[in-house]
Amino acid sequence: MKNRSWAFLAGGLLVALLLAGVVSNYASSHPDGLDSSLLKGCTVDADDNIVGGSCPAQQTRDHEFADSPLADYGVRGVQNSFVSTGLSGVLGVLVTFAIGAGGFWLLRRRGTTPTGGDATTSAEGATSTEGAAAASRAGTAG
Repeated sequence: MKNRSWAFLAGGLLVALLLAGVVSNYASSHPDGLDSSLLKGCTVDADDNIVGGSCPAQQTRDHEFADSPLADYGVRGVQNSFVSTGLSGVLGVLVTFAIGAGGFWLLRRRGTTPTGGDATTSAEGATSTEGAAAASRAGTAG
């Protein structure tokens, strides 16, 4: 890969890490979209706890990964919420980048064919040099 491509890739990764590590802490914590529509008909307090009424949100329960190390946009065991949220975002970006880079690496390796020169292998398994020689022989034989 050219130096320019590496610089673009590193710059994109740096921007993603900055956004995930710092800017994510300033995202709104108030429910919107699906969360707010599920709360219709209920009365909630300042901490978004349901205190009365009847709504679909009363049926909610924790998901299977609620006890995972990165649950609820934070890192378990880190007491500072700013650091916990930022670290969770950075780890998410790094894992996603690693999976994507690994996938591209595997696809790139799979696309190359080991040859001993600039002869390429055709669909039938013969190299282009062998195919040209066979075509030449077939033309002179008939």
